[in-house]
Amino acid sequence: MDSALPTPERRATADAHHRPPAYQVLADDLRTQITTGRLRPGDRLPTEPELCARSGVSRSTVREALRMLASQHLIVTTRGVFGGSFVAEPCPARLADSLTGVLQLLCASGPPSAERSLEVRLMLEVPGAGLAASRRTESHLARLAQLVVDPILPLPTRFAVYEEFHGVVAVAVQNPLYELLTRPLHRLSVVDRLTEDAGVWTRVAAYCRDFAARLREGDVMGAQEAAADHLRHLRTIGVVRAADPVAG
Repeated sequence: MDSALPTPERRATADAHHRPPAYQVLADDLRTQITTGRLRPGDRLPTEPELCARSGVSRSTVREALRMLASQHLIVTTRGVFGGSFVAEPCPARLADSLTGVLQLLCASGPPSAERSLEVRLMLEVPGAGLAASRRTESHLARLAQLVVDPILPLPTRFAVYEEFHGVVAVAVQNPLYELLTRPLHRLSVVDRLTEDAGVWTRVAAYCRDFAARLREGDVMGAQEAAADHLRHLRTIGVVRAADPVAG
């Protein structure tokens, strides 16, 4: 026998090394049921004893699988008589938090993450601004009117207001995939660019006022032009680490 060929024993050992842990196998199976619609938002998952019996794993393995799904915002777990694990209602804002780390990893080498994210934002948000102008509701407009970026506020507060303003615009597009993508891209592109400089924030505040007015008027072309001008301006700002910005 050719010693270079793996024996059945070696193949079994290799398979064991490459086989994912049991909790991951269970989590993958439940995730598939959720993402394919077999389990719908609000549906209750089988109890821990039922999952143990069905999958042939221990209770600790089941709990680890459920923790993984909860960390991915796919399920929520409650305690008490009527408690259990339930399929979560999709929330783009919450899912975007999970996506931020993935995008940071992709941007870890090469040009700064802000530059890469701004490039993609130009592709997405200019047409998205037009959709927001045509689809916004009165509730969206009312919320935008409350979000005033004040250059004299503490920097974390400015970031929080600006982040929420952008989030409301993303919601106004009324496409959850758009919101899921643009929220983390916005965070990556401004966290290194906007510093304490009041002049920079004065311009951000002016943009927010102008953009909100375009949406209020239903000005599709104007909203697109305002978004494009703002994103191009952000690309001209020098990259200086901001002091403890908050993520919206």
